[in-house]
Amino acid sequence: MKTLFLLPFFFSLVYFLSDKAECYSHKKNTISQNKHEIAAIYPADSSKNKENPVIPGDFADPSIIRQGDMYYASGTSSEWAPHYPLFQSTNLLQWQQIGYVFSKTPSWASASFWAPELFYHNGMYYVYYVARKKSDGISCIGVATSQDPAKGFTDHGILLEFGKEAIDPFVMEDSGKLYITWKAYGLDQRPIEILGSRLSNDGLKVEGEPFMLLRDDEKKGLEGQCLVKRNGYYYLFYSVGNCCGGGCSYQVAVARSASLKGPYVRFSNNPILSQTEDWKCTGHGTIVTSKEGKDFYLYHAYSKTDGVYTGRQGMLAAVTWDAQTGWPYIQPLGEKVAIKKNFRDDFSKDSLSGAWQWDFRHTQPDYKVKEGKLYLSGKTAADNLTGTALTVRPLSGDYEITTVIVNYNASLKGLVLYGDAGQSVGIGIKNNTVQIWEVKNQKRMILAEEEIRVKMPLQLKMKIDKGYQCRFYWSEEGKNWTEIKTGSDYYNAGFLPPWDRSPRPGLMQQGVVAEPAVFSFFTIINQ
Repeated sequence: MKTLFLLPFFFSLVYFLSDKAECYSHKKNTISQNKHEIAAIYPADSSKNKENPVIPGDFADPSIIRQGDMYYASGTSSEWAPHYPLFQSTNLLQWQQIGYVFSKTPSWASASFWAPELFYHNGMYYVYYVARKKSDGISCIGVATSQDPAKGFTDHGILLEFGKEAIDPFVMEDSGKLYITWKAYGLDQRPIEILGSRLSNDGLKVEGEPFMLLRDDEKKGLEGQCLVKRNGYYYLFYSVGNCCGGGCSYQVAVARSASLKGPYVRFSNNPILSQTEDWKCTGHGTIVTSKEGKDFYLYHAYSKTDGVYTGRQGMLAAVTWDAQTGWPYIQPLGEKVAIKKNFRDDFSKDSLSGAWQWDFRHTQPDYKVKEGKLYLSGKTAADNLTGTALTVRPLSGDYEITTVIVNYNASLKGLVLYGDAGQSVGIGIKNNTVQIWEVKNQKRMILAEEEIRVKMPLQLKMKIDKGYQCRFYWSEEGKNWTEIKTGSDYYNAGFLPPWDRSPRPGLMQQGVVAEPAVFSFFTIINQ
């Protein structure tokens, strides 16, 4: 049994809704608000709204379902553990994180935990997910089940291997039969295809020969699909372009067919969702339908202000259907300014808050929470020049992080902005010396250091602007701060973002396990 990593830490966010259809993959849906509240939230022309994320911060490739009065959503965790953050909501407006799909890495998998697909069938919750095999690094689709997402998932291993990779699963039920679709040939010298195949009645085996739904003959990119059946047509929503990073070009398009197996005809007015005034590279979502019959599309996008430094954030849109042609339209939502929650962990609980994640490929953290303190050390891989880092998702590009270190030893202990084990920067104390350090191009360098003569505890602070402009401070009492300069007005951490995820701030220790870092609190204040 893969037990769910339960969270005392919850994200609560304020947002906005709208319109209609039925997602045929048994993605049932509901909004626990009265009709007057829904009407007030759903304006006549929501395209004029200033849209905001419903799940801010790095939350790519989201999947959403409803069962009863509860919505569940999960998204890509990539190289962070625990794997696949799991959120719930009763109204699509306020979301809280209840844990992770996997608290431990599945035994067969090594990396790249992408694009989870949530599904409900015959009293069972499923997650179809992507990861790389340990044996050869090929991305495959696995499956896990649970009777209650809040009580843990059981992994059933690899469901589907196909060529050089099989990614982006989507599952639906059609006429009492289960089907899975996926992206194929993305690493081959041929057009990408969206393929489909039958699943066994229990959803745990692939049966029969695969069939093609759509092919990328123009070689623009094709992935992140979702299927909806409505009024005799199967509507295939998909993403085109480059998904990730500064050069992303994602857009959402749609095609339809009178048969699940095609042929599919592309909509002449594609794309149906593209960049807006404040957001770009929109795509890779799924559709959920409320009890009131309204359809919503949960997808990801980059903020044009914060860009890669906050990652692909969870966005919400209304799906409406043309009464004459039947084709869908997508309208991003969010007239009000989202409430961005600050986070403080004073380590007062018996276990580590579920807000924390780490790079599981490069470190095995050794931590305990005891009497209001976090004790942190860990075993690191040979190519890890950073040390052990526990990190949280930044919700904006402008924020401050602060901590208090209460112990003295030869380990480096402090704050970190972590892109990867070979891409990081931070401030820490080692013995009685405060250091500003960087790991860049697989080299570690001390940028500045200052010997101090103060008694522990010691407070450290990093101020980040625009996601990459870093400044470093220390204080004895937390009121008067001393800045340590790195040679210019700010340190440029623009090299940190990996191609598919945002850098993350947090706590770090570099040294032997027997000399842990001891922290009494951590805060992140979003500006």
